[in-house]
Amino acid sequence: GKWHMGVNCKSRRDHCHHPLNHGFDYFYGMPFTLLNECQGTDDPELAKSLQDTYWLYTQMIILAELTLLIGKLTNLFSVKWKIIICLAICGLLYFISWFSSYGFTKYWNCILMRNHDITEQPMDLEKTTSNMLKEAVLFIERNKHRPFLLFVSLLHVHTPLITTEKFLGRSRHGLYGDNVEEMDWMVGKLLDVIDKEGLKNTTFIYFASDHGGSLEAHRGNAQLGGWNGIYKGGKGMGGWEGGIRVPGIVRWPGVLPAGTVINELTSLMDVFPTLVHLAGGAVPQDRVIDGRTLLPLLRGAVQHSGHEFMFHYCGVFLHAVRWHQKDSGTIWKAHYATPVFQPEASGACFGRGICPCFGDGVTHHNPPLLFDLSQDPSELNPLSADTEPLSDTVMRRIGKAVEEHRKTLTPVPQQLSPHNNVWKPWLQPCCGTFPFCWCDEEDNKA
Repeated sequence: GKWHMGVNCKSRRDHCHHPLNHGFDYFYGMPFTLLNECQGTDDPELAKSLQDTYWLYTQMIILAELTLLIGKLTNLFSVKWKIIICLAICGLLYFISWFSSYGFTKYWNCILMRNHDITEQPMDLEKTTSNMLKEAVLFIERNKHRPFLLFVSLLHVHTPLITTEKFLGRSRHGLYGDNVEEMDWMVGKLLDVIDKEGLKNTTFIYFASDHGGSLEAHRGNAQLGGWNGIYKGGKGMGGWEGGIRVPGIVRWPGVLPAGTVINELTSLMDVFPTLVHLAGGAVPQDRVIDGRTLLPLLRGAVQHSGHEFMFHYCGVFLHAVRWHQKDSGTIWKAHYATPVFQPEASGACFGRGICPCFGDGVTHHNPPLLFDLSQDPSELNPLSADTEPLSDTVMRRIGKAVEEHRKTLTPVPQQLSPHNNVWKPWLQPCCGTFPFCWCDEEDNKA
């Protein structure tokens, strides 16, 4: 499915970010992510969020380049030609990134790979659903006689909502509902294979989403990004419940009792230590592992999650902190920063396409906004000393937890910095002779 972590670091074939260089033995799917550009019928998605940034950097570099060039030619100041040339190359790259975002994204980003080889560029969306399902089924059948880990990251329930003709118009909730129904069907097909191969009672299955519904995704009046119910906010918002509260469904017949509902704080970070636990291993001891194994909680051996605090980030910025006060059962949440909605009361960032994590697109709160999620899950009524006698005590405890948490952090290179986001031709995966990157090897493989 969708890897979303990229491919290369220094050259077109180094594949440093590839799944096969991060512990997996087999890969079939998209190395990047699904975008409206892949279908070409909806408003550009990548372009919308990056075009303005690319154009701003292009203009800044052109201005700096002209200043240096004029200074050099008029002898106003001394500057090496090497610096002028390097700056010109940077400006050219940002200009190409801006220009290419208007049409080349489909050919350069919407690709399918099998292991290290590109099989489709651009990918054929009409065949993608059946291809993904077929690959997952074949993987289970190949590995049914030994322990295996299958990670299926579906392209469904994500714009541009690729839906096959069989499911179009089936749901009362439009194209998004159709897409959800097809995803449900795909999951059912995978469960059928597990059952048919006699693996039902020996297979731990975990179904979840990486974030809440995308409120800004729409086509006219049609909502394409889902609905977050009573919860405020959505995808891309680091703190509001609508962006981070997602379903978690577990199946393991004969080990975990069916129909059990657990109202405890867990996280997708818990997947890693849970898998290590299942495999009989031990998590690394030379670093802080934020996740906790889910097995004791799922089996009923403990009544509470291993998470007392949860730190909710937007990019590298801490936006909110959740405290599950075990002795009282109260769940407190403090917001240090929240996105600025556009329009103001809309509950989303329609003007920007996605809410930013910093800058003038967020409001910083001092003191932080405090909510009692046990009583106010919709985060409508921020508490104060006047309305909640414990507010000062709670904020001091949360503040201390943030201090302790930050002691565990170490600086790392910013993978989403402007330098790392700018398009680099020498890193572009290409199945032909760059820039003519077109191929379809799927029929040959079949």
